[in-house]
Amino acid sequence: MSADKRLSAVSRTSGVNRAVKDGAVRPTGYQLDWQDVPVLVQAFRRMVRGNEFDVCEMAATTYLVAKAYGKPFTALPVFLVRGFHHGAILRSIHHDIENPKQLEGRAVGVNRGYTVTTGVWARSVLHDEYGVDLDRITWVLSGDEHVAEYRPPANVVPVPDGRSIPEMLDAGELAAAIGVEKSPDLVPLIPDAAGAGLASLRRTGIFPINHLVVVKDELLADRPDLAPALFVAFAEAKRRYLADGPDELHRRVAEVTGEDPLPYGLQPNRHVLEELIGRALDQHILDRPPVLEELFARGTWDLTG
Repeated sequence: MSADKRLSAVSRTSGVNRAVKDGAVRPTGYQLDWQDVPVLVQAFRRMVRGNEFDVCEMAATTYLVAKAYGKPFTALPVFLVRGFHHGAILRSIHHDIENPKQLEGRAVGVNRGYTVTTGVWARSVLHDEYGVDLDRITWVLSGDEHVAEYRPPANVVPVPDGRSIPEMLDAGELAAAIGVEKSPDLVPLIPDAAGAGLASLRRTGIFPINHLVVVKDELLADRPDLAPALFVAFAEAKRRYLADGPDELHRRVAEVTGEDPLPYGLQPNRHVLEELIGRALDQHILDRPPVLEELFARGTWDLTG
């Protein structure tokens, strides 16, 4: 019997993947050698810019942009991180911004890059639920984009040299910021953000996807069994997590939907993925819609878990 194929892999340990990370569940025919990347976003960057790992967790919008620029990896419909983003938009308690429409004509900070997935979903909340014209806001970034080839629209600018987003918030130069760390001086712009997220779920049926899993194209081409094997293993790990008792957010989502709060597979997530692609188009992150099936590895299109 041949030995299992060893694959380098990166994923932040969480309830949904713990059984894969600790080896309790293994993809048939493969052994995952987990690499230590303490700051997960650095793994995204290393994968996008150097195709460094065989299997890698990645932010969903980073993946959409990477695929648009021909990066040589393809996703599995395994969605490791989901969440609501109403609470990601923070304002200073020392200034007069009290509702989202007041952001128009002002500058708003964004932690790291414009294509960060939390930023995409948070901006969609502002637009869809509060009627904010996103093009009338100057978006001020604290970092650059993982996909170096991407060029943001004209109303996206870097933070000035020597300045920081928290400092600019405190000075009133930024009306709000997305994705920055909370502090006693910063509060959510949207009251009862948790309740607003669940209300959005009831209204739209969308539990936003943040992270998925990508695999090197050369491996997928050489080993047709790889994508299904990985999918089945991650799905089993997630099933065990839900059976053992999910966290509060996942429990509440299940109560609202009456279904698995974390479905894997293309078909049960088609509406969420189409929504994310639409928002990326609206926000000038993508210039054309991809074919949804082409974003995911062959052999997984009909799988659910």
